[in-house]
Amino acid sequence: MTDAQKRHRTVTTAFATIAIAAIALAGCGSSKSSSTTTTTAASSSTTVAVKPLQVLVTNDDGYDAEGIDAIVEGLRAAPNVTVTVVAPATNQSGKGGSVTGGTLTATDVKTKSGYPAKAVAGTPADSVIWALDQGGISFKPDFVVSGINAGQNMGPAVDLSGTVGAARAATSRGIPSIATSQGLTDNKYNYKAGVEQVMAWFTKNRPAISDGTITKATVFNMNIPTCPSGSVRGPIDVPPATSADGYLNVPDCTSTATSPTDDIKAFQVGFAPISNLPIKAAS
Repeated sequence: MTDAQKRHRTVTTAFATIAIAAIALAGCGSSKSSSTTTTTAASSSTTVAVKPLQVLVTNDDGYDAEGIDAIVEGLRAAPNVTVTVVAPATNQSGKGGSVTGGTLTATDVKTKSGYPAKAVAGTPADSVIWALDQGGISFKPDFVVSGINAGQNMGPAVDLSGTVGAARAATSRGIPSIATSQGLTDNKYNYKAGVEQVMAWFTKNRPAISDGTITKATVFNMNIPTCPSGSVRGPIDVPPATSADGYLNVPDCTSTATSPTDDIKAFQVGFAPISNLPIKAAS
């Protein structure tokens, strides 16, 4: 097991442990820069023309994480999508929506695949604040993708998630967003499966993103299982769980169970649950 895998497994386990403890206690189930580099993916001659989109990508694992690299490359392959990466300089898992305050700084870096990015000295939400409030980027993105996170963020754990915190920071500023997370199974993350699910959702919802009708009242939260056998059964819209029961169970992607009632139950039987979260975390 690599150090990164150990770290992310520890974070995922900590999320679940904290969530379960919180439920028991509560007695319920519950340097600025003007030159950010972007690149536009080229449309193929056989692709139907689509409206160009500006997509800001961020995360909580840090700009050099495998998950953000995977989704950046996936988005870059989409027609007429301009990708801009602004993410924490270091791993900021578990920071939720916390902010540093004051003037933030950023440096020029590159993702694992060599794509230009900005590394912000601060939390995941700070990355969005630097980009949108402090002039880090010179445009208003059409959409924000946060992730793909290493480890699932579901049910009571969502308010602890920096991945969700960054997405919430964007949506609270009028920009629709999705938080995306890849489940851990056998010390592995299948980011390829994650990218496939996120991009399928993005393609389906692109018309609404383009014409501005996609909701800005809530934050989308998508979790993709890493299947030990079988394959991801596809997205399903479900509410977030109010209990952490089953959070760390290995998903059964060969299941034929239907109609799961929440994100954890859906994840357990191989679906990629999508939940609508409130913009503000529970107090």
